[in-house]
Amino acid sequence: MRRIAIALAAAPAAVSLAACGVVDGVGGGSSSASPKKGDDITVGLLLPEKENPRYDKFDYPIIRDQVRSLTHDKGKVVYANANADAAKQSEQLDQMVADKVDVLLVDPVDAKSIAPGVQKAKDAGIPVIAYDRLAQGPIDAYISFDNELVGQVQGRALVDALGSKAETAKVVMMNGSVTDPNAAQFKAGALGELQGKVNIVKSYDTKDWKPENAKANMAEAIRAVGLGNIAGVYSANDGMAGAVIEELKAAGAAKLPPVTGQDASLDAVQRIVSGEQYMSVYKSYPEEANNAAEMAVAKVQGRSIEFDALTRDKVDSPTEKRIPSMLVPVVALTKANIRDTVIQDSIYTVQDICTPEFKADCTAIGLK
Repeated sequence: MRRIAIALAAAPAAVSLAACGVVDGVGGGSSSASPKKGDDITVGLLLPEKENPRYDKFDYPIIRDQVRSLTHDKGKVVYANANADAAKQSEQLDQMVADKVDVLLVDPVDAKSIAPGVQKAKDAGIPVIAYDRLAQGPIDAYISFDNELVGQVQGRALVDALGSKAETAKVVMMNGSVTDPNAAQFKAGALGELQGKVNIVKSYDTKDWKPENAKANMAEAIRAVGLGNIAGVYSANDGMAGAVIEELKAAGAAKLPPVTGQDASLDAVQRIVSGEQYMSVYKSYPEEANNAAEMAVAKVQGRSIEFDALTRDKVDSPTEKRIPSMLVPVVALTKANIRDTVIQDSIYTVQDICTPEFKADCTAIGLK
């Protein structure tokens, strides 16, 4: 039931964005459809980094397999990962344009610096779909999760965890990278839930989302605020949550405060099972990746009706207005719904989660 409730929460968020002229629930507008091609197509896939295991473990193989399925095993995916290096990603994009791929799926390291490459692809007649993060430049479409809702879900969960102590609780915010437009949306959503309800004593924008940078930021927060005074930590993703928890433990925390996360990585799910991490945000990578593959194939094959059906939302970037988009809803992941989320969707098995180290914790919450 919680999963359904959170998914439904995306609806008012979309309405709110529509009122601001950012998202509109009406489809249409693929006026820049590329010339029709057959099944023998090449999809270029550019993913941003390897700190988060999702990209190699889920996104790439799901997109690769879906493209094959949609093209009767004739289409292929050429994949490159920039390992958090924006200049390297620009080179990778340029190479794919030179190699004349038919369509590009780009998850930018730096949304602004990728714009010249997007323009270069456009000039070469190659459609560009921004994947997971909104790239600047003349992109043809965008698919991601409802990122402001992600922050709202995280902030709401942290307030709930603090309970009656929330109003006086001192909270540290560990936000994502300023080069990632998603991070700004996560932060805005979280602040909407936290401001006026808790006392935000420290807030950091974590360079490149790197856990080691989050760890250093947390060490500074502990020195400034005092370990015993930190009642909760808003962490924008699971990689940083792990680093935050590691630093809290290293500082001698007898009891860990509630820490949020995002991405439902395996180690985060195990931390949730053991009680070290309070929650994560589960985003259905299969849903996002499969739809991205469908969008790419429909776009390059000129199937505008199918493309429009997949992009009924509209989103603005700093350089483009009313970009055809799909916003996928998200789910708050806690001890209570592990079975109904990541296990039900075959992201992990019980055996993956309940290794010997976590067996007793799993049994305690009925996960066996």
